[in-house]
Amino acid sequence: MRHLLFLFLMAVTTLPALPAQAGNTVTMHFKVSGVCEQCKTRIEAGAYVKGVRYASWDIDTHELTVKFDSSKTTPQIILKSIAKAGHDNELFKAEDVDYNKVTNCCKYRSGIKKH
Repeated sequence: MRHLLFLFLMAVTTLPALPAQAGNTVTMHFKVSGVCEQCKTRIEAGAYVKGVRYASWDIDTHELTVKFDSSKTTPQIILKSIAKAGHDNELFKAEDVDYNKVTNCCKYRSGIKKH
């Protein structure tokens, strides 16, 4: 009996860890306002909420690509976080207090393209 218990414990502790909910990974694209590399850094940082595995914002197209675990977050949570970082997007407009925190070169609402 001890031999079986030992084999069971060995099998359990040596099995490779399986990815949790691997089938819940979703890739989505969103329009997010910004103008420069500083904006890119801020937008991508804002996108990394719990459950986000990848975030990349393209300066020329203003498109954010995110891969996330849909059991841990939603597009609304991600985009709300980006708006809180000061960037308008297709679901949320940044509050003026948050927009005013971005550096002057990042004032995308002015309509002046800076890169």
